Amino acid sequence: MEGIIVVNKPDGMTSHDVVARVRKKFNMRRVGHAGTLDPLATGVLVVLLGKATKLFNKFVAFDKAYRATLILGMATTSADIQGKVIERKTYDHITQKQVEDIFKNFVGNIEQIPPMVSAVKIAGRKLYQLARKGIEVERKPRQIRIDCLRIEEFNPPEVKFYLECSKGTYVRQLAEDAGKALGCGACICQIQRTKVGTFSIEEAVDIKDLNESHIRNWKG
Repeated sequence: MEGIIVVNKPDGMTSHDVVARVRKKFNMRRVGHAGTLDPLATGVLVVLLGKATKLFNKFVAFDKAYRATLILGMATTSADIQGKVIERKTYDHITQKQVEDIFKNFVGNIEQIPPMVSAVKIAGRKLYQLARKGIEVERKPRQIRIDCLRIEEFNPPEVKFYLECSKGTYVRQLAEDAGKALGCGACICQIQRTKVGTFSIEEAVDIKDLNESHIRNWKG
């Protein structure tokens, strides 16, 4: 058995949890995913079966799209609401126009420092593993590309936005950086990946509904 499955990852599961569920469902060992989603995040997760696991580098390089919500006035250790709150500031003075203007500064080719809760490896160890032990290390900025960043709903303290970006872009870090630029702080409370390459959320299958009919061939 080989091919790919476009899964709609639910909130609370890790990408590894999804792979384990697929492995058990189809009774096969050779299963992987192409692009980690945090437990907080939902949406498109491309799962690779059998020989298709060799396609990892192709899939992970695809551009992505997200819908997410940030919370103004709050900074946390993980840049999302699951982290420890380290700062609260007033946000009443922040206008939609201010957020739109800040967002414009992030569009294009920019540098982004990976968050400590990411799966990026430094000296052979994943950053989130170090973060769990309270260890913070210096991270070098990485080149990313943001093609589209727009507000979909402005209802302070919540700001819902849509993002189209290159691989390696961290939505939580984008929210934190925007909060710093606004001077009030911000963190993420919700993320949904709506697209990976040409694969969209509309075609993604819920994990509970998974069966062999959802396996598709992909030649690239």
